[in-house]
Amino acid sequence: MVSWARCCLMTQSTCVVAAVDDDRRVRDSIQSVLESAGYETETFASAEDFLESGAVARARCVVVDVRLPGMDGLELQRRIRNERPTLPVIVVTAHDDDETQRQALGGGAIAFMVKPFDAAELIERIEAAVKAQ
Repeated sequence: MVSWARCCLMTQSTCVVAAVDDDRRVRDSIQSVLESAGYETETFASAEDFLESGAVARARCVVVDVRLPGMDGLELQRRIRNERPTLPVIVVTAHDDDETQRQALGGGAIAFMVKPFDAAELIERIEAAVKAQ
C-alpha cells in the first residue's frame, strides 16, 4: 500500500509538512522521519521564522512545539487558524499538562503529542490530516 504522501507526490501535488521546534535534534528527527515517508519537510527554529517564510501558504500540515523562544506554539497555532483555518496543526510538547492539552485541542489542533512521541503515530496523524483536505 502506498502512503498518502507518496500518492500526493506521484500526482505532482506538493505535500509540505512544516515543523516548528527550537531543538535542532527534534527538527532533524522529524524531518528525517517525514522525508523517509515521502513528505517534503520544512523546519523552523521559531514561530517568527515560520511566519516570515511564507510556509503557512505552502504547508499541508504543521507540527508545532508548545515552548518556543519568542512567540509560543499555542499563539502560533492561533495565528495559523486566522490565516488558514483548515490547515491541520499537530501540537507537540515535552511538558505535558492538562491545561496546555485543553488549549491546544480547544484551539483546533488535530492532535496533541508528548515527546518523545512515536514516529509511526506522527506519520499516521499527518497522513489522515492530509487525506482529509
